[in-house]
Amino acid sequence: MRPVPTVQWLRLALVLALALVGLLSTGWAFARTPIYVSSWAVRVSQGYQDAERLARKFGFVNLGQIFPDGQYFHLKHRGVVQQSLTPHWGHRLRLQKDPKVQWFEQQKLQRRVKRSLVRPKDPWFSKQWYMNNQVRPNLNILPVWSQGLTGQGVVVSVLDDGIEKDHPDLWANYDPLASYDFNDYDPDPQPRYTANDENRHGTRCAGEVAAVANNGFCGTGVAYNARIGGVRMLDGTITDIIEAQSLSLMPQHIDIYSASWGPEDDGRTVDGPGILTREAFRRGVTTGRGGLGTLFVWASGNGGLHYDNCNCDGYTNSIHTLSVGSTTKQGRVPWYSEACASTLTTTFSSGVVTEPQIVTTDLHHRCTEKHTGTSASAPLAAGMIALALEANPLLTWRDMQHLVVRASRPAQLQAEDWRTNGVRRRVSHHYGYGLLDAGLLVKLARTWQPTQPQLKCILHILHRPITILPQTEVPKNVSACAGHANAIRSLEHVQVRLSLTYSRRGDLEISLVSPMGTRSTLVAIRDAVPLHAAVIWDG
Repeated sequence: MRPVPTVQWLRLALVLALALVGLLSTGWAFARTPIYVSSWAVRVSQGYQDAERLARKFGFVNLGQIFPDGQYFHLKHRGVVQQSLTPHWGHRLRLQKDPKVQWFEQQKLQRRVKRSLVRPKDPWFSKQWYMNNQVRPNLNILPVWSQGLTGQGVVVSVLDDGIEKDHPDLWANYDPLASYDFNDYDPDPQPRYTANDENRHGTRCAGEVAAVANNGFCGTGVAYNARIGGVRMLDGTITDIIEAQSLSLMPQHIDIYSASWGPEDDGRTVDGPGILTREAFRRGVTTGRGGLGTLFVWASGNGGLHYDNCNCDGYTNSIHTLSVGSTTKQGRVPWYSEACASTLTTTFSSGVVTEPQIVTTDLHHRCTEKHTGTSASAPLAAGMIALALEANPLLTWRDMQHLVVRASRPAQLQAEDWRTNGVRRRVSHHYGYGLLDAGLLVKLARTWQPTQPQLKCILHILHRPITILPQTEVPKNVSACAGHANAIRSLEHVQVRLSLTYSRRGDLEISLVSPMGTRSTLVAIRDAVPLHAAVIWDG
């Protein structure tokens, strides 16, 4: 993302296209009925004292602060049913009337799925084709190791279903300070074992990052001397509180959070982080790592079979996350891959079942060569970013986004949508800026000059057509806040918050066209589900 000259015209194109696919079903996942649980997030003016007072007065149990500053607290009521289709109006009214309560929210179940593909478990460095020079180009990791960079001093935490901390390939790098179990609220992230090993996902992702080298077991992690932690948060009730606490764990200790999960990749769901999780992202990038900003690495999603679009995932399309896509060994778009404008970079994973997959650690002290999906791509990127952080620990979260863009190459990646943007960078909705090159990433990191402080210029556009035509364009002449303290001289991110009403959500395609003609598809044609109510797009 090289800074580009100030935009002078933005054109927002709303293209209504007739969907050529049949109706997926009646109803729509975007309007899934919420399920309320017996937990409340409360912000109070006097901190712990007020939280304790509320707990005694209304019968709550104070489970402690959500963030370290002592303003947000987690309250639970044992007299309220664990799950309900309706909120508890009595407690709502009581909290509303209390003058010391600044904000509260009864928590709802969040539907989050691990972005892994279910494959038979079969089974080390010789099998790690994506970084042992069996393919060209590859992730170019060997030259970085030869420079003595192995992730030393960098801490990575995998937010998932736990990690097997006593695994022979993980225990030496395991970091208890970067670990916690938010499903059971204890310090041990050991996964819950089941008959079908459904909680293997986090252990597999952790091994990609920091499996120990030269110990005669499994393969080698990309950053094999990095400290690795695990947060168990996907194996139980998932709420906004749990997501926010997971993303806020030890932000001055953990450098990189790797996440390979999100809303359902079913081609219909439009979902994203709640109020507390958005606040966790904001706090992470502004105060994490001593103010340099936490690095959130995110898998882009596995909904390709359902024509899903990761722009409709509020985690991957956040400017605070570094979204990672997948390519096969042959440089093709995998069948599960999702295309979206928010993807910045790509690493390897698998294609069809007969193609090579990713080698990593597995449950029960075993190894596997069957890890796949974008779940396998994001941890590879997290490991490579750890190598860059070892080379230059002073990189900010925005610095790293700039570096990842510059260190990603189109290489042999095959797609029909490759375009050259206004600063002559090749970019694709499938791959972002291309295959991430660890050698180039580290080289750039060593000499990178810090970016200037981030500025925000907000533009309001009001357009009320009587009817939305098959192609409706909304042009806007903008000055980028010239003459004001927040004037933009170069552009990193564009965020569009769009509200519109239309009868068939799935027939909408929304694009943003830059002054130099680069088209970014913000929402692609997805489902053809007829709506029984107006849809408000806000993304």
